[in-house]
Amino acid sequence: MKVSTRGEYGMRAMVELSRRFGDGPTPLSTIADRSTVPAAYLEHLMRDLRERNLVKSTRGAHGGYELTRAPDDILIGEVYRALEGPVAPMDCVSEVPVEDVCPLIDGCATRFAWVKVRDSIIDVLDSTSLADLLNQPGANAPVAAGSA
Repeated sequence: MKVSTRGEYGMRAMVELSRRFGDGPTPLSTIADRSTVPAAYLEHLMRDLRERNLVKSTRGAHGGYELTRAPDDILIGEVYRALEGPVAPMDCVSEVPVEDVCPLIDGCATRFAWVKVRDSIIDVLDSTSLADLLNQPGANAPVAAGSA
């Protein structure tokens, strides 16, 4: 399973908002600069995160975005699913069942392994908060320009 640019950039933006939790709204341009995400792209991601009630926006001169809950109350699985959809290393083992995905599903010898992969990914995503990411060594250093 490969995380798309959407998931990567969105997670970086959420980490930046986590660093600023409690400071009020952060302008989109600041989030973009600090997380090295193009502002135009970030705007679309923020819309999706806002629709999932992970961020809220404030308009005006002192406006911007902020988390709706504390970083320790937001699991990275919520962020992942808001941006990427259900966890699915393969369609036949998606969190959200897909009808008629494979005629071999009932007798598939490899499906067991793919289910274990999916469940391992879900375990990490749903047991790690944004605060946990900030508590990692080196996590408070801003993303270096050009490392995107």
